[in-house]
Amino acid sequence: MQLEQLLKSLEQRQQAPTQLWNPPYCGELPMLIDEHGQWHYSGSPIQRAALVKLFASVLVKEGDDYFLVTPVEKVKITVVDVPFMITTWQRQQHQQDQVIGVTTNIGESFPLSTTHPLQMRGQVPYVDCGRELWAKVHRNVLYQWAEIAEPELYTNALGEQRERLVLTSAGQKFTLAELEPDPKSE
Repeated sequence: MQLEQLLKSLEQRQQAPTQLWNPPYCGELPMLIDEHGQWHYSGSPIQRAALVKLFASVLVKEGDDYFLVTPVEKVKITVVDVPFMITTWQRQQHQQDQVIGVTTNIGESFPLSTTHPLQMRGQVPYVDCGRELWAKVHRNVLYQWAEIAEPELYTNALGEQRERLVLTSAGQKFTLAELEPDPKSE
């Protein structure tokens, strides 16, 4: 099995073809996705995982707004931060390459790769889920990644030598943290 085949096999995404639909805007729905990726309707958490997965399959982002889109209607919903949370991960070795597979709170899995990169926003890591939708990395996953991340020296934009922690997945390096220089050593 080639690396590309492995990456494709790790992707278990089932999305509706929302990019093909252009329904009329029908207003706002009292639906909220909180900062932990928990979906709520009219103030109550949605407990049925299958229902959340169904809604997630028709979720789109346009600018800063989120919508649920079907062939016949488009409704706006509220997302506090990002719609998903990376809750688990697994490391796989494929020939020479290590691949980090991630799974969201709704059970979607995909590899950390150039298609699904890790991005730091301040001190908080996020992973691109595709279609302009992102997942925040759960604190437990972050702590586990910090244990396996490798230190790397680099030169910043000011020409200063700095150190950072990087994760390697699918032949790519992703910065997990910029390390502050030790004031005693300067």
